Amino acid sequence: MRILVIDDEPQIRRALKMGLERNDYQVGLAGSGEEGLDKMATEPFDLVVLDLAMPGMDGFDVCRQIRSWSQIPILVLSVRDSEEDKIRALDCGADDYLTKPFGVGELLARTRAIIRRAKSSEASSSSPIFNEGNLQVDFDKRIVTVAGDTVHLTPKEYDLLQMMINNANRVLTHRQLLTKVWGLEYAEDHHSLRVHVANLRNKIESDPTRPNLIQTETRIGYRFVSTAS
Repeated sequence: MRILVIDDEPQIRRALKMGLERNDYQVGLAGSGEEGLDKMATEPFDLVVLDLAMPGMDGFDVCRQIRSWSQIPILVLSVRDSEEDKIRALDCGADDYLTKPFGVGELLARTRAIIRRAKSSEASSSSPIFNEGNLQVDFDKRIVTVAGDTVHLTPKEYDLLQMMINNANRVLTHRQLLTKVWGLEYAEDHHSLRVHVANLRNKIESDPTRPNLIQTETRIGYRFVSTAS
């Protein structure tokens, strides 16, 4: 697996390179957003580890540029730990967010999880059937069953569930879900999203008051948890 590290701090690049290479990853390094994009255009990578605070093109701009032409997984690193920055990074297309300082063990765990999810997403994209516990979704027929019983979902509930499953184990912000399922003009309609998520939980969760599948990321969004991803 090849990982591109984009960070303007030499000591951080060296530390990440050493930690990742000790665990059998091949690592490319870039000291700026512009250099990172140039490397991506000429070399194949499986994951991008991206710092947010860089001179010139910052991490938000780099993330948006990458997402304009690639679905490569992106793990954001930053000293910024505010919810606003996390939401903004995720809205720009990041797959996960790790706040500095961090341990190498946590970095490796996040890396494995992101790569595993990306591989699972590729494999499942060719299969019309999704299974997670008692939940089964037939994407071809748009049929949802729980413990063998067919569950009726409204079109919006189905689209919401499908988007969450297609991004299993990834945090999706309120804005991402609203603009994708409802449209850009509904980007701030958090009430509608909460209502539909509550309805979905009532229909697919064993205990809607203690959801195992659709988990809340407080003030950020939701995460669909799948052991298959």
